[in-house]
Amino acid sequence: MVLPSEPEFEQALNELTSTLQPFLKANPEYQRALDIVQIPERTLQFRVVWEDDQGNPHVNRGYRVQYNSALGPYKGGLRLHPSVNLSILKFLGFEQTFKNALTGLNMGGGKGGSDFDPKGKSDSEVRRFCQAFMLELSRHIGKDTDVPAGDIGTGVREIAFLFGAYKKLRNEWVGVLTGKGNDWGGSHIRPEATGYGLIYYVLHMIERSCPEYSLSKPETLVAISGSGNVAQYAAIKVIELGATVLSLSDSKGTIIAYKGFTKADVEKISALKLKGGSLESIASAGAWTYHAGKRPWTLLPKVHIALPSATQNEVSGEEAEALVKAGVRIVAEGSNMGCTQEAIDIFEASRVKGGKAVWYAPGKASNCGGVAVSGLEMAQNSARLTWTPQDVDARLNKIMTDCYNISYAAGEKWSTDGPSVAGVLPSLVAGANVAGFIKVADAMKAQGDWW
Repeated sequence: MVLPSEPEFEQALNELTSTLQPFLKANPEYQRALDIVQIPERTLQFRVVWEDDQGNPHVNRGYRVQYNSALGPYKGGLRLHPSVNLSILKFLGFEQTFKNALTGLNMGGGKGGSDFDPKGKSDSEVRRFCQAFMLELSRHIGKDTDVPAGDIGTGVREIAFLFGAYKKLRNEWVGVLTGKGNDWGGSHIRPEATGYGLIYYVLHMIERSCPEYSLSKPETLVAISGSGNVAQYAAIKVIELGATVLSLSDSKGTIIAYKGFTKADVEKISALKLKGGSLESIASAGAWTYHAGKRPWTLLPKVHIALPSATQNEVSGEEAEALVKAGVRIVAEGSNMGCTQEAIDIFEASRVKGGKAVWYAPGKASNCGGVAVSGLEMAQNSARLTWTPQDVDARLNKIMTDCYNISYAAGEKWSTDGPSVAGVLPSLVAGANVAGFIKVADAMKAQGDWW
């Protein structure tokens, strides 16, 4: 049987499978788990009919991929973007399964969304879409079944409309969605969590591999792509620590600040993005240069740390080579599968050479802070409590530290280039994949899903 091409999902599966080979060679019985875990437990597809402000009906495709529930309720975001299709959601749900495992929290993996585009829509149109979307989705989710969250195109406004619709349909107030407002069940630090968590992970990478590029030094140059929540809060944390952020971007182009962005600059960009504006419209307002249609990676002659934080496959092989030439030492994904396989191969080849190597961290490890705080929001909802920002931030930091240590230890043992040798850093992509896979596979085996 020939299945339709699903390039994003196939890329994610091939990355996992290739890095698992040393482990599977030593433990061949786990091949059965790999065969099973790559197929979602359930895939839901439905139509969403909504009405615009002129009374005209529109129809969009709605999806929810409930990938794996071995470790807990399905958990993963809802993406609202014209590019959404089943391949992208399968890849995201597959990655989410192992990412959630690395947090140490009781969460399975899932993902969903629609090809609806909230950009350019009125609040009333977005509300009517969310209500129509939840009319079907509510049949398949619940606080102990499947707990969606935000993602690209799904912010606090959309979560609020979705939550309100669910509450009316089911006549119950439960923590069925995360990313809620602080006054009605949300968690402090949730908007910041992915960006902050990314930096907490990177701090451990710097300490181990290149302490000369401490984020406390203005001389440390950091390139960031994207200008949404992840990029904004990663940039703010870097600036607060003392390093220099050189770039931010959106789907139309990149702005470069050769003297670095300030926290006020990032806050200005954040306000612009809330209104749906593009970076091009404010590029001339600061000491910045704008590059239409370009991503940051080939624009900087010198960079020490690169943080792809926009979307999947945003660093190509050619761009990876440019980053290596610019002197990059750490590449850590704030986005999901931010690097193409060609880019990963280039970074991993540099790592194996040792010396002033590039060390790459995959999104399933380095950007798991967002879903980690979503898990903490679920815990707070279950207890009807709200923790302080300091408490949540401390828990986030510990989760990222544990995730790094787990990935490092598994990478030392199962890197595709063999056990760690002097002067060569272990593969964090192999470590994250093996550690996440073992945890999910062992839970599946205990529950009788394979034997």
